[in-house]
Amino acid sequence: MEEESMEEEGGGGCEAMMDDQNHNNWGAGGGYGRHLLGPAAPPLGDRLLRGAAAAGPPAGPELPAGPEANGLLRGCEAGGAAGKGAAGAGAIAAAININASTSKFLMNVITIEDYKSTYWPKLDSAIDQLLTQSPGDYIPISYEQIYSCVYKCVCQQHSEQMYSDLIKKITNHLERVSKELQASPPDLYIERFNVALGQYMGALQSIVPLFIYMNKFYIETKLNRDLKDDLIKLFTEHVAEKHIYSLMPLLLEAQSTPFQITPSTMANIVKGLYTLRPEWVQMAPALFSKFIPNILPPAVESELQEYAAQDQKLQRELMQNGFTRGDQSRKRAGEELTYNGSSACASSRGYR
Repeated sequence: MEEESMEEEGGGGCEAMMDDQNHNNWGAGGGYGRHLLGPAAPPLGDRLLRGAAAAGPPAGPELPAGPEANGLLRGCEAGGAAGKGAAGAGAIAAAININASTSKFLMNVITIEDYKSTYWPKLDSAIDQLLTQSPGDYIPISYEQIYSCVYKCVCQQHSEQMYSDLIKKITNHLERVSKELQASPPDLYIERFNVALGQYMGALQSIVPLFIYMNKFYIETKLNRDLKDDLIKLFTEHVAEKHIYSLMPLLLEAQSTPFQITPSTMANIVKGLYTLRPEWVQMAPALFSKFIPNILPPAVESELQEYAAQDQKLQRELMQNGFTRGDQSRKRAGEELTYNGSSACASSRGYR
């Protein structure tokens, strides 16, 4: 009886010890170790029970060794360290590959090759159409698509390349415009310069808003400039500066001959030149003062006779070109209207 009780006590102690071992292995392999190395090997308790069933009753419980520095038990290493290492390394590598591909998909990465082959050609075509359009023409381009291309390229750090391509594109266009103006005859020179100036300024009203993200996050932030100012400067350097000394004598000659060119053309060119470079006013102050206020010094009383003489000269020139003053024996139209209007008001008040 004593022997049976001792066997029962020994068996219960072994089972209790294996339960503790099983609990420890579960805590180490199923919790922390499984998280690091992937699927865990069977618990140590199960392995001991399977070994006992094959070889007979166990001689005694196998005591677990102390924990390693990383928190794993040495007992776990004997049966599953090699399998765990291989499986865990493969799982980690697969996870890294999946994460890399997922992040690339989510970020929609635009490489420099993608920019040159896909995005810039769209922008290049749209800029071509904007630079060559005539006022009032319909351009079959999607402003939303171009705006989206610029936005994506800025987000993918292609602002510097895009700005360089834009400047190069517009510079080449302006050089062609300058060559065409040089080949123009004198009688068409003023009109063609006016068309080139108006066409370019109209194109800027569309180009600058389309590149607003590049302007805000690259040109203003890193270059401390403004896109519109840079593009106006390009026209000044590549067109206006090369033609100003040929254009100004023709403008002065046209001013001396009334209606040689339309007043609107003269006004557009003079105002445009003043916008490009205000210092050009000094080349012809009298011409610029006719279209831009406060160019000449304020009028003084001692020069009133001179002003009157200039007006009389203008009237004589108009008469020589077929403009008559009409029948001076009759009252002026303005006075007649004023007289009739005051009479009508007086009669209406009297009627009341």
